[in-house]
Amino acid sequence: MSTRIKSAAVALVIAIVLLVLHDTFVFNIALGFITAMAVWEIFRATKFDKHFKVCIACYAFIGLDALMPALHAHGWMTFFNSQLYYLLFIIAVCVLYLSDHKNFTYTDFFVMIGVTSLVNYCMHPLIDMSRRGGGVFLLVITLCGAWLADSGAYFAGTFLGKTKLCPEISPKKTVEGLIGGVISNGVIMLIVSLCYRYLFKGLPVRFGWIFVAGMMCALIGLVGDLTASIIKRQTGIKDYGNIMPGHGGVMDRFDSVLLVAPFMFYLYTQGMIIG
Repeated sequence: MSTRIKSAAVALVIAIVLLVLHDTFVFNIALGFITAMAVWEIFRATKFDKHFKVCIACYAFIGLDALMPALHAHGWMTFFNSQLYYLLFIIAVCVLYLSDHKNFTYTDFFVMIGVTSLVNYCMHPLIDMSRRGGGVFLLVITLCGAWLADSGAYFAGTFLGKTKLCPEISPKKTVEGLIGGVISNGVIMLIVSLCYRYLFKGLPVRFGWIFVAGMMCALIGLVGDLTASIIKRQTGIKDYGNIMPGHGGVMDRFDSVLLVAPFMFYLYTQGMIIG
């Protein structure tokens, strides 16, 4: 069995365990760790990891933002909300900026806050989904929307691909592959939804919107994928990490999820996924 398949199998087992524990603090801790790892990989690629104290402040904020919803769900520490600890995070970075302004430039200041806030904003909807009605379904359908388009695009591109989509960024992607990925993603998300509705008959799934959402996720996920690829090319790295041998780092696996998760959570809040 290849290293890639072994890594995928281990990741699948972990994913299933986390889905089972989706409404517990274990899920929050795991998502916080994944988010912090993604930020760390970006900092390392862009050489901002040299600012160790600021990195710690960034990871601490991510950890708090992941864990606090689990505490708030039990009515604990409700006064310590996101407005307060985000303010404390900004104040901490400002103090570190003032104390080391000769080495920590304004570019470093804004980029490190920006990367932390952006990645955390994009990943946090997964935590929000986990404790909503139909939480497991929301998480599964979101991850399917982000990850399965690649498979459809690969097969369509292999057999039909002729027109390069963006050769300077991702030489293997084709227009035909993109079209195949968009259509197949809508179909696959529809099939997953039908299976879930069959198993859990009380869940009012909006099948039409899910089909449209699947196609939109393929396009939105591609934007995230290509953006992460440009960063890798500009920083001269092949992969963001090696946490999953054969697959790369967290950012290599979650680049599409970063944009798909907020999109799917928005659709859910508008009653377009479950209604």
